[in-house]
Amino acid sequence: MKRLINVIMTLAVCTTVLAQIPVPALMPVPAEVEYFDGRYVIDADFTVGIEGSMGRRLRNAAHRFLRRLDERTALFLNHNTVAECSFSLKINTRREGALKLGEDESYQLLIDDESISLIAETDLGAMFGLETLLQLLSADSEGYYFPGVKIVDAPRFPWRGLMIDAARHWMPVEVIRRNLDAMAAVKMNVMHWHLSEDQGFRVECKTFPRLHELGSDGLYYTQIEIKDIIAYASDRGIRIVPEFDMPGHAQSWLCGYPELASAPGHYEIERRWGIMDPVMDPTRESTYKFLSAFINEMTSLFPDEYFHIGGDENNGKHWNANEDIQSFMKANNIPDNSALQAEFNRRILSTLTDNGKKMIGWDEILHESMPKDIVIHSWRGREAMEESARQGYQTILSNGYYIDLMQKTSFYYLNDPCPEDTPLSIDERRRILGGEATMWSEYVNYETVDSRIWPRTAAIAERFWSPLTVKDVPDMYSRLAVISLQLEEHGLTHIKNRSMMLRRLCRTADIHPMLVFLGTVEPVEVYQRGAQKQHFQYSPLSRPVDIALAEAVEANAFRHWVKGIMEHDHDGVSQFEAMRRQLTTWQQNHLHILEMANTAPALKEIVPLSKALADISGVAMQALKTLSEHGERRDAAWITAATQLLDSARVPYGQLELQIVDSVKKLVDAASN
Repeated sequence: MKRLINVIMTLAVCTTVLAQIPVPALMPVPAEVEYFDGRYVIDADFTVGIEGSMGRRLRNAAHRFLRRLDERTALFLNHNTVAECSFSLKINTRREGALKLGEDESYQLLIDDESISLIAETDLGAMFGLETLLQLLSADSEGYYFPGVKIVDAPRFPWRGLMIDAARHWMPVEVIRRNLDAMAAVKMNVMHWHLSEDQGFRVECKTFPRLHELGSDGLYYTQIEIKDIIAYASDRGIRIVPEFDMPGHAQSWLCGYPELASAPGHYEIERRWGIMDPVMDPTRESTYKFLSAFINEMTSLFPDEYFHIGGDENNGKHWNANEDIQSFMKANNIPDNSALQAEFNRRILSTLTDNGKKMIGWDEILHESMPKDIVIHSWRGREAMEESARQGYQTILSNGYYIDLMQKTSFYYLNDPCPEDTPLSIDERRRILGGEATMWSEYVNYETVDSRIWPRTAAIAERFWSPLTVKDVPDMYSRLAVISLQLEEHGLTHIKNRSMMLRRLCRTADIHPMLVFLGTVEPVEVYQRGAQKQHFQYSPLSRPVDIALAEAVEANAFRHWVKGIMEHDHDGVSQFEAMRRQLTTWQQNHLHILEMANTAPALKEIVPLSKALADISGVAMQALKTLSEHGERRDAAWITAATQLLDSARVPYGQLELQIVDSVKKLVDAASN
């Protein structure tokens, strides 16, 4: 079978040509794709039939498919799924898939002029095939159609997750539901739900009600809501794995039950971010009696076979200061806090095992005394994941997928759980289950979280699903631009909320100057935001830094223009003129920003950066004039002045950084050499 992966598409229309056949944007890229001449034309008579196993989940998926297809085409389709001989799309599955690790999620899709056939071992595979089919939808002047294609597809990793932290900042039910829909669209199958933290305990607990009553500010999920979300996820082929962090990151637990703590005191919900001292006492039997009862209730609420205990970032200060704990350690030959936490983890593991669950925890639970049937979730580095695999543990990678750190899509996309140069043996590689995009919520709320998860997570989803050889970055960006728009149909706010938030912040409907500015800046990466300005749980998340995207689109386009000039790969006068127009816009925009800041003082923090944008745009114009007219090289005085402006423009303001500085520097260097 012909293997076609890494399909190249142009950014303008997101299609390429294979024997003159337009190729749609697919994400994740299927394992095997063969396009051929022909198309299946879609009209109002389009129907769907299901053969073989036709359970409720597959029927619901088929109805959602028809509804989304109808909304994209406005064809007034017949939404009844049938099991007869005459239909446009025939779905054939052998059985209902189990929502468990390693279930068969493969499918085959064949489209020709006469019919569409989707075959899968399980309904889960068929559901993923329906998502691919929707991405194949094409149109021209004659109408809508699916191109002729044969696809044989299966995921590379069985664990393809997204972690949503609903503890630090509360995420309402509608946020979770729309993100589950988006996950299904890009073939992700695990939502890791971070539900307890120093800043909040987010689940109704009937055994110990003070957990949610005193530890949540009234913002928690009822058990009915939890069950509804689990059912909603299951209907989309997604498992829900809960995380209740213990023994550290537990201050919200202690608000209602201070007897769990290793240090006496009155505990309140923590409003700061960081690693806090409060930690559960692992030496008292009452702690385990409490946690056993708690786990009994929560494991009956969450049906998945895996249960995440967190286990990270216990600084041990309260253990070190507690004489009883130190005496316990001495009496039981426990040499250090790591061994003490391992003892705690073994006790929790026993309770989980009694409830039919498997333990997952962050890197810190890795200890020589722990059995091999736990899963290590690596956040501190690839080395920790590889060491876990070497020692015989199954493992999941999140290091390199922290989307809250605002790194570029290409960074996440090229980070692979098991790259070509992995030092692991074949058996050790099999222990790498996959990975998770990780959305910590210190700097997001319900208005901004979608824009931090999407569309970048679609590229991460491709890394978890598609073959290792699929890693063409320009091609990925081209397809991602299309997928980002398609994701809006699930109610995601990653695009539309920007304008709403800008209108509110700017106190006007005329937000164009801010859109121009935001096209050139990005939030500071990694952990710089907290270092540059202290935030609390109640700090506003409505500033320009919260509205800016992780990748500045106009700055990226300018970078490509400059690259073309440096490599003498451009179309001459027209490209120089386009660059001049862009630079002129950036120069003139500063006056508009100043005017807006007079009536919207919240914008004043970015005025220096707007001024820097105008200044270096002027420098770039001068350099461009030299390059386009082949004039004399710029003198030393000009170079010195330009360099000073560029250095000044690198300084962040409002936790934002200009993204055209390096590009302008290249123009300056070229104009002076």
